[in-house]
Amino acid sequence: MAESMSPLAKGILQGINEAIHDLNGVPVEGLKKSVVYRVKPREIRERLHMSQQEFSKSYGIPLGTLKNWEQGRRSIDATALAYLRAIMQFPKETMEAQMTNS
Repeated sequence: MAESMSPLAKGILQGINEAIHDLNGVPVEGLKKSVVYRVKPREIRERLHMSQQEFSKSYGIPLGTLKNWEQGRRSIDATALAYLRAIMQFPKETMEAQMTNS
């Protein structure tokens, strides 16, 4: 069956097999992985023990936007994602920077 497959199909099948091996903990030579961390505004806010109103005011994010992000009605663009990551890693410094620019 593999002989009748196109090179593209063989490559896809090889990739699937490598993914299965990796999933099962079998080392795969040359495999490159990317880890994607999802930013969840609600988790950041709750970790900081802040209400939506407090978080919105402290970081200059419109309350409606924050609610839409948390409820999945609006996606987070690249700029907002970077800002949320900064808040996640440096909450106090980010808040201070936001307050001085207001």
